[in-house]
Amino acid sequence: MSEKLQKVLARAGVGSRREMEEWISRGRVTVDGKPAVLGDRVESAQAIRVDGHPVQIASEEQHICRVLAYHKPEGEICSRTDPEGRPTVFSRLPNIKGARWIAIGRLDINTSGLLLFTTDGELANRLMHPKFEVEREYAVRVFGEINDAMIQRLRTGVELEDGKANFKKIKALPGEGINRWFHVVLTEGRNREVRRMWESQGAVVSRLIRVRYGDLLLPKHLPAGGYAEYPLDEVNYLRKLVHLSAETETLVKAEDRTERRRRMASMKRAVRKHQIAEKTPGKAEGKPAKTERPAKTDRSKKTERAPKSEERAGNNSNKPARKPGHKPKQPTRQRS
Repeated sequence: MSEKLQKVLARAGVGSRREMEEWISRGRVTVDGKPAVLGDRVESAQAIRVDGHPVQIASEEQHICRVLAYHKPEGEICSRTDPEGRPTVFSRLPNIKGARWIAIGRLDINTSGLLLFTTDGELANRLMHPKFEVEREYAVRVFGEINDAMIQRLRTGVELEDGKANFKKIKALPGEGINRWFHVVLTEGRNREVRRMWESQGAVVSRLIRVRYGDLLLPKHLPAGGYAEYPLDEVNYLRKLVHLSAETETLVKAEDRTERRRRMASMKRAVRKHQIAEKTPGKAEGKPAKTERPAKTDRSKKTERAPKSEERAGNNSNKPARKPGHKPKQPTRQRS
């Protein structure tokens, strides 16, 4: 069966669909030796090249859908590259051949928590589309005086720059004072939506953590900066949620408790090493820069010493004075 060219290229890991549409418009893609145009449909047997380089493509049936759970820490951005040199979420993900990781939604640089990645562009697009109403739950710490009237307005809807928005659910956690925790649920993912909704009520979000996507919770054992691949059941749960056919294969291997602990320990070490490398200035090839040590004295250069005769004189001067009447011992004469 034929598929849209940009969809096939995106599934092969060349780029996003939007990027592929731009490349096709610029004439960078050919099909069977002819320049491609937007709207072209291709089959797996056809020869596709990008900038003259062949692209290995697979049909949708041959493609294995994979999904990762990533525990995003604060300070990382959800872009593949950043001109300012800030760390990105993609720098920690495992490398794969013939595909690419696609982020399902985004979290801003100051937000942490559960971020999903997949190799299936169609799954990512559907999970992000508001018509499927996939729930996202956040734990949010709010600074300011909050009353029942504010909470009711956030439930019914508040006006933002890009339209009306409301929390599907909002629950206050036990606590008092001007710093309080809430759990809120949305069914869409607009830019900084949670923060802007609270700001519309005169409050400021001081901490924001995504704890759930659909029914998938942020794994408790997963360290910040760590990832874990979902097994087949969780992948098919997400696919069923957005009316996609079930996947039949997985690359996740079954592991016992010991193997899981060993893998988690290895991941924690890798995360710590990655954090140290990012925080250390002047690092080279991923290794932390060496700290400067105080200069050592050059032992190869010998200090100037007085002649031996002077040393002997100096050493003799340090000897105690001889007693009066003492006669020096005469050297014995050798007989001829």
